[in-house]
Amino acid sequence: MVEQTELNRLFWHSRRGMLELDVLLVPFTQEVYPNLNEADRELYRRLLTCEDQDMFGWFMERTESEDPELQRMVRIILDRVQPK
Repeated sequence: MVEQTELNRLFWHSRRGMLELDVLLVPFTQEVYPNLNEADRELYRRLLTCEDQDMFGWFMERTESEDPELQRMVRIILDRVQPK
Protein backbone atom coordinates (compact mmCIF):
# COMPACT_ATOMS: atom_id res chain seq x y z
CA MET A 1 0.00 0.00 0.00
CA VAL A 2 1.20 3.48 -0.83
CA GLU A 3 1.29 6.00 1.98
CA GLN A 4 -0.63 9.23 1.54
CA THR A 5 2.50 11.32 2.14
CA GLU A 6 4.24 9.56 -0.75
CA LEU A 7 1.24 10.18 -3.00
CA ASN A 8 1.15 13.84 -1.99
CA ARG A 9 4.85 14.23 -2.74
CA LEU A 10 4.50 12.51 -6.12
CA PHE A 11 1.45 14.62 -6.93
CA TRP A 12 3.55 17.77 -6.58
CA HIS A 13 6.50 16.29 -8.46
CA SER A 14 4.12 15.27 -11.24
CA ARG A 15 2.94 18.86 -11.68
CA ARG A 16 5.52 20.03 -14.16
CA GLY A 17 4.08 23.39 -15.20
CA MET A 18 3.67 22.18 -18.76
CA LEU A 19 0.01 21.42 -19.43
CA GLU A 20 0.77 18.54 -21.80
CA LEU A 21 2.74 16.76 -19.08
CA ASP A 22 0.42 17.71 -16.23
CA VAL A 23 -2.65 16.17 -17.89
CA LEU A 24 -0.79 12.87 -18.24
CA LEU A 25 1.22 12.66 -15.04
CA VAL A 26 -1.11 14.04 -12.36
CA PRO A 27 -4.05 11.69 -13.08
CA PHE A 28 -1.62 8.79 -13.50
CA THR A 29 -0.18 9.48 -10.06
CA GLN A 30 -3.60 9.65 -8.48
CA GLU A 31 -5.31 6.77 -10.29
CA VAL A 32 -2.66 4.26 -11.40
CA TYR A 33 0.49 4.70 -9.31
CA PRO A 34 -0.99 3.17 -6.12
CA ASN A 35 -1.67 -0.07 -8.02
CA LEU A 36 1.80 -0.42 -9.56
CA ASN A 37 4.27 -2.96 -8.27
CA GLU A 38 7.30 -1.61 -6.41
CA ALA A 39 9.63 -1.89 -9.44
CA ASP A 40 7.26 0.19 -11.59
CA ARG A 41 6.78 2.70 -8.78
CA GLU A 42 10.53 3.16 -8.65
CA LEU A 43 10.59 3.51 -12.43
CA TYR A 44 7.90 6.21 -12.29
CA ARG A 45 9.86 8.09 -9.63
CA ARG A 46 12.93 7.86 -11.89
CA LEU A 47 10.90 9.19 -14.81
CA LEU A 48 10.04 12.25 -12.74
CA THR A 49 13.75 13.09 -12.47
CA CYS A 50 13.98 13.54 -16.25
CA GLU A 51 13.94 16.90 -17.96
CA ASP A 52 10.54 18.22 -19.00
CA GLN A 53 11.61 18.75 -22.62
CA ASP A 54 12.78 15.13 -22.86
CA MET A 55 9.52 13.84 -21.40
CA PHE A 56 7.52 16.12 -23.69
CA GLY A 57 9.21 14.56 -26.73
CA TRP A 58 8.61 11.04 -25.42
CA PHE A 59 4.95 11.61 -24.59
CA MET A 60 4.27 13.37 -27.89
CA GLU A 61 5.99 10.37 -29.53
CA ARG A 62 8.50 12.55 -31.34
CA THR A 63 11.44 10.76 -29.74
CA GLU A 64 12.04 7.77 -27.49
CA SER A 65 14.07 7.47 -24.34
CA GLU A 66 17.40 5.76 -24.78
CA ASP A 67 16.57 3.84 -21.61
CA PRO A 68 14.18 1.01 -22.56
CA GLU A 69 12.76 0.85 -19.03
CA LEU A 70 11.87 4.55 -19.04
CA GLN A 71 10.35 4.11 -22.49
CA ARG A 72 8.26 1.24 -21.10
CA MET A 73 6.90 3.55 -18.37
CA VAL A 74 6.12 6.21 -20.98
CA ARG A 75 4.19 3.54 -22.91
CA ILE A 76 2.27 2.51 -19.77
CA ILE A 77 1.23 6.13 -19.22
CA LEU A 78 0.30 6.68 -22.86
CA ASP A 79 -1.64 3.41 -23.09
CA ARG A 80 -3.84 4.68 -20.28
CA VAL A 81 -5.05 7.63 -22.35
CA GLN A 82 -4.76 6.39 -25.94
CA PRO A 83 -7.38 3.93 -27.16
CA LYS A 84 -6.00 0.92 -28.96
